[in-house]
Amino acid sequence: MTKIFAWAAGAAIAGLLASTYLMTRSSGSDPFASCRTAQVAGGTGAIGGPFTLVDETGKTVTDKDVITKPSLVYFGYTFCPDVCPLDNARNAEAVSILEDLGLEVTPVFISIDPKRDTPEVMAEFTDQMHPRMIGLTGSPEQVKAASQAYKTYYRAQNPDEEYYLVDHSTFTYLVLPEQGFVEFFRRDATAEQMAEQVACFVKNS
Repeated sequence: MTKIFAWAAGAAIAGLLASTYLMTRSSGSDPFASCRTAQVAGGTGAIGGPFTLVDETGKTVTDKDVITKPSLVYFGYTFCPDVCPLDNARNAEAVSILEDLGLEVTPVFISIDPKRDTPEVMAEFTDQMHPRMIGLTGSPEQVKAASQAYKTYYRAQNPDEEYYLVDHSTFTYLVLPEQGFVEFFRRDATAEQMAEQVACFVKNS
């Protein structure tokens, strides 16, 4: 039942993002129209926005402190057995490709498991992924608010058990400092594909 619920929630989120894409394209005012594809969503004020979280040093930060450059934002957790490490590694690879193109993009990893993901745990995880990856955690309330802003889904399975897992959505969001959310990427996007599309957005921003 949990998997069915998670699938339904993911489908609802995907539907919202697809609707966002259609509304943006149909408006005729999308400055990034040439960067988008028919399979991904465009950006409006409906997705993303302000958040307050805690960084790897234990300092409270806001979105203005974190999103100072084009950023790839991903919601997950460090105890995730496979999906999160793979997705974050893919995002880090995309960032490295962009560096070779002379473009600096920040990989951001926001934990949806603040019970276990302390600032120290996040620092250890992100340091293994990319030297510039920013890890963010916070109180349950702070994490929930950030997740709701980006229309993500997460739900812990048997949270009272020691080695519980967390169902969660797996989109990666491209966020620009001035424009906010502009694009999202599914899990099947490769690092090369992401880098090419991100480069288009950055060069047209």
